[in-house]
Amino acid sequence: MTTVQVKASRSYEVKISRGLLATLGHEAAGLVKGRSAAIVSDTNVAPLYLDRVKDSLEEAGFRICAFVFPAGESFKNGETYLNLLEFLAENQITRSDTLVALGGGVVGDLTGFAAATFLRGVDFIQLPTTLLAAVDASVGGKTAIDLKNGKNLAGAFYQPRLVLCDLDTLDTLPDDIFADGCAEVIKYGMIGDEGLLDLLGQKHFRDDPEEVVARCIASKRDLVEADEFDTGARQLLNLGHTIGHGIEACSHYGISHGKAVAMGMTIITRSAIAQGMCPSESLSNLQKLLKQYGLPEATEYSAADLYEKTLSDKKRTGGTISLVVPTAWGKSVLHKVPVGDLLNWIEKGL
Repeated sequence: MTTVQVKASRSYEVKISRGLLATLGHEAAGLVKGRSAAIVSDTNVAPLYLDRVKDSLEEAGFRICAFVFPAGESFKNGETYLNLLEFLAENQITRSDTLVALGGGVVGDLTGFAAATFLRGVDFIQLPTTLLAAVDASVGGKTAIDLKNGKNLAGAFYQPRLVLCDLDTLDTLPDDIFADGCAEVIKYGMIGDEGLLDLLGQKHFRDDPEEVVARCIASKRDLVEADEFDTGARQLLNLGHTIGHGIEACSHYGISHGKAVAMGMTIITRSAIAQGMCPSESLSNLQKLLKQYGLPEATEYSAADLYEKTLSDKKRTGGTISLVVPTAWGKSVLHKVPVGDLLNWIEKGL
């Protein structure tokens, strides 16, 4: 087992191994005072793992209730959030109790935001069941729901008490969903870990993911500890996301987050090359890696459509927006541009 310690406003451990769902009850009993737990999951994950998590908690003396909502990004919204809060109140969850996020990034984001706001803050534990959630969404304390005008526009910074990455859950992922997580893994290499990119190029890591997952989490840990509230270096984690979120919005979330990020990384890399900020081989290297992991690189949406959707991006501050721009293979920088110049950046990248 690999353990990564995160020292933020609340310190916690991220444990990475197989068979960790069965240890949840023991782990939770040592962390939280209360003995009631609300498990939050979705209709894809609950049939696979809810009973296992429930049994582990009950064996440790917890009273359990479970909130299961329809799977999909479109349900990470205000209605589901308020339904969850009402559910917690009806089941008399107190400030000494805990929420358990069992699922992918949507479940983790929703549960974390509910935990941050219900009773002005209750503990929560992350049990990521997708590669994307394991390497990215479950760590760092970003919680949110989507609004009609954009993704993750209502949220809070709120760190979990514990993250258990049970690698057994990755075995049940369809190839398409596993590939979504690979986009975030590649992102970590692109922003500052050329060695990870080399490792990814040598062989597919699905059969033995612990090293890659731990390496990504450690990279995120370093950025979170340096910039917990996302005002500086942590924004490097947004490589491909500004345009990627625009692609998701244009598709009405029919295009998954990972695939949109893959397209976004390609677009921003091509644009950086066109503007003399990045060597051309970075694009060919990226395209080769995306193809290896079953990820797309091109979008059918126009620059004008993408620009319109990116105007709601959280990284916009007044009249500027922070772009993460590759400058070499395995290196990226933050680059502030006037909002009006963003259309040009997108056009050069398509």
